[in-house]
Amino acid sequence: QAGPNDLQTKADRLVQMSICASLARKFPKVTIIGEEELPTDDVTEDLIEDGHCEEILKKPCPAQYTGIKEEELVIWVDPLDGTKEYTEGLLDHVTVLIGIAYGGKAIAGVINQPYYNYEAGANAVLGRTIWGVLGMGAFGFQLTEAPAGKHIIVTTRSHSSALVNECIIALNPDHVIRVGGAGNKIIQLIEGKASAYVFASPGCKKWDTCAPEAILHAVGGKITDICGNSFQYNKEVKHMNSAGVLATLRNYDYYASRIPNTVKESLVP
Repeated sequence: QAGPNDLQTKADRLVQMSICASLARKFPKVTIIGEEELPTDDVTEDLIEDGHCEEILKKPCPAQYTGIKEEELVIWVDPLDGTKEYTEGLLDHVTVLIGIAYGGKAIAGVINQPYYNYEAGANAVLGRTIWGVLGMGAFGFQLTEAPAGKHIIVTTRSHSSALVNECIIALNPDHVIRVGGAGNKIIQLIEGKASAYVFASPGCKKWDTCAPEAILHAVGGKITDICGNSFQYNKEVKHMNSAGVLATLRNYDYYASRIPNTVKESLVP
């Protein structure tokens, strides 16, 4: 009898093997860090993607990145963000995250939603890819701001705690949305469904935040830990975002100023 964990593991592994092996073949000198500990040498050819997107290659590379060497890049991969929701059939929560970091900063990212539109009927186009590069912008979605004057918090669906809830209550929100996946939460921000993503807990990892951070920053948003520290993505960094997440498309300072000190003191970066 296969349980949710077996399902998750198989989906996670196949997706990660495909992404990491395909990237490693095309860019052998980059550092690739994936959620699963997997060998990449025995990947079957049917998992290798060797195409590229003409539409993206037509865009000019931002000047600050033209001199980057392959070996200076770190790619953070979450093959299936929102695993618990995936196993429960909440397929719109699921994303595939590929983030690119240079000099410890997230500079580009891809959020793929493989099941986007899955409830929209037989003729709907299934899936979409949102991507962004600092200095270029972000694409694949309609940038929308949350309703002015409303404080709508998006937070965890499956990793709640007393601290998570204490932090949310302190922000006095008009509404709280609970969804799975860090990628999905950033989508709520950039599509105007939520005004802040708040997670006062150490559960999040670097591969959860690298791609979403690049996309959010590319459209003028901001993401830090709960204490206001930027995330670092160099290859030596620890994988856990120990002090949680605070992200907004606009009005970051409003939310940051209302995080209680008791919450900050409970979360050590």
